[in-house]
Amino acid sequence: MGAKAKKALIKKQKKTSFSGKKESYDFLPLEGGPGKEIREEEVYVKNTDTVVYIGRIPHGFYEEQMEAFFKQFGAIKRLKIARNKKTGNSKHYGFIEFESPEVAKIVADCMHNYLLFEHMLQVHLVPSDRVHPKLWFGANRQFQPAKTREIERKKHNKERTIEQHRHLVEGILKRDQKRRKRLADAGIDYECPDFVGGIPCAPKKIKFDED
Repeated sequence: MGAKAKKALIKKQKKTSFSGKKESYDFLPLEGGPGKEIREEEVYVKNTDTVVYIGRIPHGFYEEQMEAFFKQFGAIKRLKIARNKKTGNSKHYGFIEFESPEVAKIVADCMHNYLLFEHMLQVHLVPSDRVHPKLWFGANRQFQPAKTREIERKKHNKERTIEQHRHLVEGILKRDQKRRKRLADAGIDYECPDFVGGIPCAPKKIKFDED
């Protein structure tokens, strides 16, 4: 750097210091002076979320169909659809766990608001800290609905005490009186059959066969 260039640079620096303005340079000066501002690098956070929530699942799109459809994106580790414990019907939402977090991110981005059988799928990534420890209980196995007939049969055939039977009959008579009152208020002339014997002292059981 020549003497003239050096004097011009010092003169320019003094002017900027008096004016109070900062100027950015595209080079680093050899002998001090303001240099180019270096920005801090953004910290990259690696994605580790592998669980995807799927809502508004249409009827007929169950475990087998979901696995066959979503495995085109990547390997599936676990899959579960929320079902009713008594009937076994789908609650129209479920979860899928992929082996790769990149695949889960792609599925959440591509399949959100995807139209399937007139249903707009709602697909979102589930953060790792929000996954419930009991979420995958019963996953990857065929759902066995409750045997309602067997449950009702046992409930009807169970042994009852005289007090329990009396309470049962009282409830039947009370409902019958309400029914008669509603018919009378509606102006319907109907003769309801009476209960023979009123409230019995001992229960008379009728058992249903298992077949």
